[in-house]
Amino acid sequence: MLPSPSATRVSLSPSPSASASTKKSASPTPSRTGTEQQRQPATGSARLYRYTDSQVLDWVRANPGDPRTPVIESRIADQPAAVWFADFAPATIASRVRAVTSGAAAQGRVPVLVPYAIPGRDCGGASKGGAPDLSAYDGWIDAFAAGLGSGEVVVVLEPDSIAQSDCLSDRARADRFASLARAGRVLKAANPKARVYYDAGHSGWKPAAQQAALLKQAGAASAVSSDGIFSNVSNFQATSDEIAYDRQVLAALGGPASLGAVIDTSRNGNGAPADGEWCDPAGRRIGRAPTLGTGQARIDAYLWVKLPGESDGCKGTAGTFSPSYAFDLASS
Repeated sequence: MLPSPSATRVSLSPSPSASASTKKSASPTPSRTGTEQQRQPATGSARLYRYTDSQVLDWVRANPGDPRTPVIESRIADQPAAVWFADFAPATIASRVRAVTSGAAAQGRVPVLVPYAIPGRDCGGASKGGAPDLSAYDGWIDAFAAGLGSGEVVVVLEPDSIAQSDCLSDRARADRFASLARAGRVLKAANPKARVYYDAGHSGWKPAAQQAALLKQAGAASAVSSDGIFSNVSNFQATSDEIAYDRQVLAALGGPASLGAVIDTSRNGNGAPADGEWCDPAGRRIGRAPTLGTGQARIDAYLWVKLPGESDGCKGTAGTFSPSYAFDLASS
């Protein structure tokens, strides 16, 4: 992930890093047990929230006469997308989270929030930053949780924090995972309607059993901290591959049958490029519209976690909105 100027006024938005996006592994086959077939997402058909402040909305409002505007507005700007919180600002995080959750509650909708401030983020690469240490991170999460309110909310907890932890020592990894498990407990205790999902990477990265073992260490198999896993954030893997992979991860993870998965479908309409390119690859398009009703066993939602049109750094400064890139994604 690569944090950069915000898609919203309260956060920073990501782009995939090469290290996170170019690792390849065999995609597993789906697991379909009777329990999985019967499970339904707890959020049902509740509607997702579109936050009113974003780069794409700013561009649409400022460019009503641009011939690309109708396509970008109808196919991207009008869709609900996640709100990222990637800067370590403990004094303001609660109020910034509350601004989103209260706005969603007023409309009876469900916001998607992305806490992204784990220490050692991106293994010190392009996305380095976050909290100075895990003690500070724990305090930041406490403040984050204070803004959750009491309505339904989806939390995509720390993209890459588990899948991209190979750079850490065994002790540092264990400490990070303990902090992530604590984060889930704190978030769910603050708001019992919060649904917290943990990092499963994507189907082109680590094998399902290996990723599940890491997830278990981070508390993702426990109902007191977790509602399941997320995959494909800022990536391009096909939805069918992610469904199969996520079911395999969940089967290996164990835990209660209520655990499910959410998939980032914002840019995976054409699947991943054959050459493995991760930075604004050509020929991609937007994927399935965000929804909390997928009709798929153990798949709780399709979400737009990465906002389509925000550059990975090749078609513009990383994280900034590129109308040409957005138009290509929306019209291809």
